[in-house]
Amino acid sequence: MTIGRIRVPLFASLVIWAIVWEITGRSGASFVIPPLSAIFARIVEIVPTPTFLGALAITAKTFVIGNAIAILVGIPIGVAMGRSELADRILLPWVNLFISAPLSALVPVIMVLFGLGETTIILTVVLFAIWIIVLDTRAGVRSIPPSLVEMARSFGAGRLQAFGKIYIWAALPEILSGIRLGMIRAVKGVVIGQLLVSIVGFGRLFELYSSRFLMEHFWALLFVIFAFAFALNEALAWLERRVEYYAASRT
Repeated sequence: MTIGRIRVPLFASLVIWAIVWEITGRSGASFVIPPLSAIFARIVEIVPTPTFLGALAITAKTFVIGNAIAILVGIPIGVAMGRSELADRILLPWVNLFISAPLSALVPVIMVLFGLGETTIILTVVLFAIWIIVLDTRAGVRSIPPSLVEMARSFGAGRLQAFGKIYIWAALPEILSGIRLGMIRAVKGVVIGQLLVSIVGFGRLFELYSSRFLMEHFWALLFVIFAFAFALNEALAWLERRVEYYAASRT
């Protein structure tokens, strides 16, 4: 970023916001916004504690299981939609509906059907993650040249072999993009599930800190989740860049 003739690093805006936050917190204008330095001190304090590590284990378990289900179910559905016009016409309106709908409103419905346990939280994660995986996989498969598919058929490849050796690899950049976006949405899904369905994991910590007005702890936990989501996004974005040659090779 360049202002006039001065080149300003992109992270400069974060530094400015950090200074503003610190000044606002120290001014005592609102107890809801503590100083940023105090928040980072709380992060160092709470992260090694058994309470935080226990909540992390519960949250990580539901997050991993939910994303695994979303990936294992979403990719085959996306491939089917990309290769079959009939499947695309039947499923695409529903996928577009769910990806644009306020999914938080559907959580009570899942609670009624599956109760107030871990299953409902996992299904909430799946609900948030799966639709973008389906759409991006569909887009990647529809970008595959017909010549690749015809080549596989000419060598006697069955549907399962074509799925594993043609569709997945040729559509890999879009699939990874869908997984990245799905996992970011799943972070929101797991927190919402643990707040609305069953107060466990990070949801229990949020409830504890807010009810006792421990705003430094509250913001510290929120920053940890933001940092995790950012790190996850950057790691998967790096992986996407590593496989960009698949997109080039299919043309």
